[in-house]
Amino acid sequence: MTPLHLDPLESEGNQASTEAEDAPEICCQYCRSPLRTKWADLGAQPLANDYMPSRAAARAEPTYPLHARFCDNCFLVQVDRVVPPETIFGDYPYFSSNSASWLDHCERYAAKMIERFSLGSNDLVVEIASNDGYLLQYFMRSGVPVLGIEPAANVALAAIKAGIPTEVLFFGEQTARQLVAGGLAADHLSAKNVLAHVPDIGDFARGVATILKPEAVFTVEFPHLLRTIEGLQFDQIYHEHFSYLSLLAVSRILSDQGLRVFDVEQLETHGGSLRVYACHDGAHHETTSSVQDMLDAERAAQLDRPEGYHGFEARMQQVRGEFLAFLEHAHQTGKVVAGYGAAAKGNTFLNYCGLAAASLPFIVDRSPAKVGRFMPGSGVKILDVQAIDEVQPDYLLVLSWNLRQEIMSQMASISDWGGKFVTAIPYLQIF
Repeated sequence: MTPLHLDPLESEGNQASTEAEDAPEICCQYCRSPLRTKWADLGAQPLANDYMPSRAAARAEPTYPLHARFCDNCFLVQVDRVVPPETIFGDYPYFSSNSASWLDHCERYAAKMIERFSLGSNDLVVEIASNDGYLLQYFMRSGVPVLGIEPAANVALAAIKAGIPTEVLFFGEQTARQLVAGGLAADHLSAKNVLAHVPDIGDFARGVATILKPEAVFTVEFPHLLRTIEGLQFDQIYHEHFSYLSLLAVSRILSDQGLRVFDVEQLETHGGSLRVYACHDGAHHETTSSVQDMLDAERAAQLDRPEGYHGFEARMQQVRGEFLAFLEHAHQTGKVVAGYGAAAKGNTFLNYCGLAAASLPFIVDRSPAKVGRFMPGSGVKILDVQAIDEVQPDYLLVLSWNLRQEIMSQMASISDWGGKFVTAIPYLQIF
């Protein structure tokens, strides 16, 4: 194996603490309080979704510090802002429609919202970060008018071609005011896995309060910080995820803009997510007991104090050590290990482990936008899934572990030659 640079992480935390003390004070992106509690330092990494046309370009990608911290005033966990949002989201390679299980999730969501809130032809459903229209298509099929708001022009174009009205804009207070002035206030507002991507979460919340009609409902889904910590899902940390969210933090941010959380559901998407329902303070939606139950669970896990974040980095280092030992053993015994899922989380994991292409000959993916390109940093080539049948690797490393069941079902044929599936998080497992 040819490891990449492990230097930023070799000091096990002592050096990182000293550097944090010597560096200029870093403040919370929301409340501007000093950030004093380190949660996870993954060293210097390239942008996780910046797939390159050649291995040389991938290995030469610029890197930026990837360091997550906890604010002990407003409880927001966040990475240092080192990359402008326009650099990340200008030409985005992720198309939501490529996952069958995610489409099923969204179809069920649309049906549930239409029934629960009696949405019909006189209502407007707006989605923030609507991507390629993966969700709004289901509302349209039921005769409910829709509007997508998507900052990445390339994926927005796919939605527009599919007949889904889409504005190519970053969402915030100014965008919301423009839409409302044009008669496009929302009867129902959805944001799926976008809140973590927002560089100014306060501006986003003001936009939500602005665009919502008096009795309208806002639902937002995000990977739950509690499940991230419990499941050691550190590979979900990357530069475009500006924040890592608990209900404690989200409810405070929404409350500051006159919005009330009235319901919350636990989901299994993305390794464990929350779906939060919010409305204006004066709306008539009754607050359920699930809200207080979740807040109590987060406080019991100490997500409202620094102690809840201690020890996470040491567990990360243990996972890295186990995985590198597995790869070394596979290499020494002549076994071939390939990867499945050229997802951003895979790039975080591979670059944290310091892997180069010699350690992992290729990764397969079903997205045409990624096939033929190279993983940033590691330089691993991305191939079409048919490469698995052609090469017949001994192990298939599932980097998109949140879709493990779907992937294992799709790739069950690897058992024909004795192939096995591997996941590395929260610990090494071979199936």
